[in-house]
Amino acid sequence: MLISLHELVQKYNINFKGILHVGAHECEEIKDYDIYISRDKVLWVEAMENKVQLCKARFPGINIEQAVVSDKVETVSFNISNNGQSSSILDFGLHSTHHPDVVFVNKMEVETKMLKDIICNYDIDYNFLNLDIQGLELKALKSMEEYLHKVDYIYSEVNSDYVYKDCCLITELDDYLKQFGFNRVETRWAGECRWGDAFYIKM
Repeated sequence: MLISLHELVQKYNINFKGILHVGAHECEEIKDYDIYISRDKVLWVEAMENKVQLCKARFPGINIEQAVVSDKVETVSFNISNNGQSSSILDFGLHSTHHPDVVFVNKMEVETKMLKDIICNYDIDYNFLNLDIQGLELKALKSMEEYLHKVDYIYSEVNSDYVYKDCCLITELDDYLKQFGFNRVETRWAGECRWGDAFYIKM
């Protein structure tokens, strides 16, 4: 997270009821979350099976689901990168310019899932979302649209240009979330790489 969770909590007096974290990777944020909420009130979603197994072994008992998330259920090619973190169903755009050492080394056919079909299986009142899924953040939000009225805070990776081909841009995310009463209150960019993190609050 480019913006510290502790910084956000202090500045906006965040009250955590439940957290949905999409793009778990290795659950790097778990110790930050532990300060504010019990682990049984956090659901992690991760596309890579090896990362899911790693997280289960490292943090026994956590709620974690393996899923490639999109706004509809369909079979897609999932591109696997040599660094793991950049894996996506989208092809590289400017990512290849800024990170030429990161390349796709394999791909697999997978069936996407919608978040609404995952989160309903857990007794968690998700009011904080954390999205980090390589340009598919808008599709993820659309896949749980009927739940957004319960959400108070959204932390999301954002793009100001096409880091991935056909990825959602920050302006598109802003426009979509405004329909549900969210305003972007924090933005931090990762140098000249055209991606960063943003924090939205329901006003």
